[in-house]
Amino acid sequence: MHVLEEGRGELIQVPDIEAFREWNRTRKSRRLEDKRMTEQEAIRAFVTDGCYIGTELYGTVRCPMSLSREVVRQSPKNLRVAGQGVLELDLWLAAGLVEALDITYIGLEVYGTSHVLRRAVESQQVKRTAEWSNAAISWRLKAAAMGIPFLPIRSMLGTDTFRYSAAKVVEDPFTHQKICLLPALILDVGLIHVHRADRFGNAQIEGISGFAFELARASKRLIISAEEIVETEQIRQYPDRTIIPYYLVDAVVHAPFGSHPGEMVYVYARDEEEIRAWVEASQTVDGASGYLNRFIHSVPDHMAYLNLIGEERLAKLRGEAERR
Repeated sequence: MHVLEEGRGELIQVPDIEAFREWNRTRKSRRLEDKRMTEQEAIRAFVTDGCYIGTELYGTVRCPMSLSREVVRQSPKNLRVAGQGVLELDLWLAAGLVEALDITYIGLEVYGTSHVLRRAVESQQVKRTAEWSNAAISWRLKAAAMGIPFLPIRSMLGTDTFRYSAAKVVEDPFTHQKICLLPALILDVGLIHVHRADRFGNAQIEGISGFAFELARASKRLIISAEEIVETEQIRQYPDRTIIPYYLVDAVVHAPFGSHPGEMVYVYARDEEEIRAWVEASQTVDGASGYLNRFIHSVPDHMAYLNLIGEERLAKLRGEAERR
């Protein structure tokens, strides 16, 4: 193909599709094995220094927050990170864990842009970045899930998003028009929070599914956290809801309120009070550090975190979801 233009962003991880296909053939077990672990066990087993890691969510819906907080506790160094993010990537940036970033969106939604991201990039704590649209990052994951090295799109043509990405514009060999090529995105580790899963890893999501389908199939290692662990027979009653099959999953973590302070459709509402607390704290380095110490480093695990938040507040969030 004739390359006409190239984005100036760095390709954070070059996609080796054949190696990824071989990984899936030889390293992913098809046996029905009990994969239940704690957050500590799962993160320790699969998240290593320098790994390329991504989270899946839709704004603050289904944030894998219990897993993300455990990543902060264990503090792997020089993470390369992909995905759209709100709270979970903000915490990683505040903790100084991120060395490179495939960025689509990291913000605080109605509360504005991320103070932590600005500090991390301007101080060069984050040394490498490449920009992508929200659609582009999911299409890059889709390419990996399909086992192909790239996908052609039109939507980034002629934009600054393309200019700061690692995409390429080529001449379409059929029509001789310009077309943008997105490189496949293969994660070392993916984190996804779901409504329910069985002990083998068959996972179901209610409501908006985001890009869980694609990320699950684009990850060498996949850690699932779930609001509830159910029997396989319950999963099989509604097979159409099983977005993630067991053979893609490496660890299953039981995490009630695992998205808090984000929300879980039909289960609990967003904790606006807690999100505002982070927004205010994150305006300064000391404030962000104090928040991390109180809500992550001073509590040993997710259940201790929930105890810190308090049952009364959690019950209120459950009630708000039921009334909607």
